Amino acid sequence: MALARATRRALLLSTLAGVPALGAAATPYPSRPLRLVVPYAAGGGTDALARALAEAMSPALGQPVVVENRTGAAGLVGTEHVAKAAPDGHTLLMGLSDALLVAPFLHRKLAFDPRRDLALVSLVASGPMVLVTSPGLPALSGKAFADYLSARRGRLSYGSWGVGSFPHLAGLHLSQTLDADMAHLPYRGEAPMVQDLLGGQVHLAYAGLRISKPYIDAGRLRAVGLTGERRLAVAPGIPTLLEQGLNDLPHRLTVWLGLAAPAGTPADVVERLSALARDACQQPAVQQRIAELGCEVRATTPQAFAAAYDQEAPLWAQLVRASGVQLD
Repeated sequence: MALARATRRALLLSTLAGVPALGAAATPYPSRPLRLVVPYAAGGGTDALARALAEAMSPALGQPVVVENRTGAAGLVGTEHVAKAAPDGHTLLMGLSDALLVAPFLHRKLAFDPRRDLALVSLVASGPMVLVTSPGLPALSGKAFADYLSARRGRLSYGSWGVGSFPHLAGLHLSQTLDADMAHLPYRGEAPMVQDLLGGQVHLAYAGLRISKPYIDAGRLRAVGLTGERRLAVAPGIPTLLEQGLNDLPHRLTVWLGLAAPAGTPADVVERLSALARDACQQPAVQQRIAELGCEVRATTPQAFAAAYDQEAPLWAQLVRASGVQLD
């Protein structure tokens, strides 16, 4: 009898040894450093904002947030990398609307679907583009500017930082609606585009305020106006294109930056990351980076990000269809 009891007791202890103790917590999140993927080169505006956000979020997470630059294909390489990463909350994306929203309408073949393969965490910032002209063009606005372009059919050019980018689609739309037949000059980045604007090799372009505002302030570039519905506090003297009567679809749109994670990331992790991102956007260092980009803080919940995304997507689809631009 004693032997039988001892045997049963040994079997029970052996079984219990393989069962987690009641109330034992799962591995706490995060369990290791997070990677914040920036699909653009180090030193750019998106990279600078990502690094400020990473530094602000790290203390509350209790783990470092390491920025990793994965460049290529106008942001698609890094975006795809995150879309296919493990959905455990340890890989994030700081993305631009170009790759997160517009790419599916531009590309016939895309290795990922942003809306299906990514979990939207939080909008971080949004801002307008500014339509600028080279020093050789007269300082015109509104209808006078549109008439000037139409009267010089086939004699002017517009720049962009790549086929399918906002400056390309907006410039093409402007050229088509005014029958201006402007030549498109794509560049390998915004900086060389602006340098050729300064030198007069290209006549006009839609550019970011971060790179163009110093030249506008110095009188070396002329600002026709901003896209979007309101002026910016960092550039109160630059009117919107809408208030000048240039109310085409591209002139109602802005660009945005947002945080995303792989689809399937647990909902509570997404909510926590979103809350931390919103808190980080209240810190002076992050707000300064956003202002330097010529943007405004847009820190949102995941639900608000998704609603804004779904509201804007048809406008971009319409603009891409009208442009006729399709990429493989």
